[in-house]
Amino acid sequence: MNRSRIVLQWLQIAWGLLVFSFGVHLTIFANIGVAPWDCLGMGIAAHTPLNYGLAMTCTSVVILFIDLAMHERIGYGTIIDALLTGNFVQFFNDLNPLPLNDNLWAGIILMLVGFVFMSLGMWIYMRAAQGCGPRDALLVGLGKRFPKVPIGVVQIVLWVAVTAVGWLLGGPVGVGTLLSAFGAGAVTQLVYHVLHFEPRDVEHRDVIEVNRQLAAG
Repeated sequence: MNRSRIVLQWLQIAWGLLVFSFGVHLTIFANIGVAPWDCLGMGIAAHTPLNYGLAMTCTSVVILFIDLAMHERIGYGTIIDALLTGNFVQFFNDLNPLPLNDNLWAGIILMLVGFVFMSLGMWIYMRAAQGCGPRDALLVGLGKRFPKVPIGVVQIVLWVAVTAVGWLLGGPVGVGTLLSAFGAGAVTQLVYHVLHFEPRDVEHRDVIEVNRQLAAG
């Protein structure tokens, strides 16, 4: 694989994260409660000089180091995700001139549409095959350390813990939080079915492998 192809994949990752971030923005704009990690980011932002985007970036970088400590495979996509996603969401939050939604049913629709954009963004991002996001790597790493516990249970425990900390810090929790926890996966599966995409078939390359390809030219 030549260098130009790898650089194009990095641009593909950034584009996918931009689409994904617009979806996250819609779930926040829905104003009916946010996903667990967004709740944590908003809680941190409420108690620091950081805005939501920088709070999420700092959180993602910390998680990235935890992933490394657990010896998980880290790709350039993982690093780009950690650095860009929160700031992309903040960009859309700042750009939107409309007030937050104040209707429950409109909020549910906005959140579901947001899940679709998030799924499309992940599809674009993952097709570059340069690593999953830092939070996904954390989930995989925790799953390996508790092999007798179903990965779904590990995910729920992680989400509950993250949501609890975010809520204690003042992050917004509501119907949308439950919808994110249990509905986002279903929408993602539907989108992937329509696109005939199976993420488990993607063979991700870590930083070391891509560096070797870059060196080979």
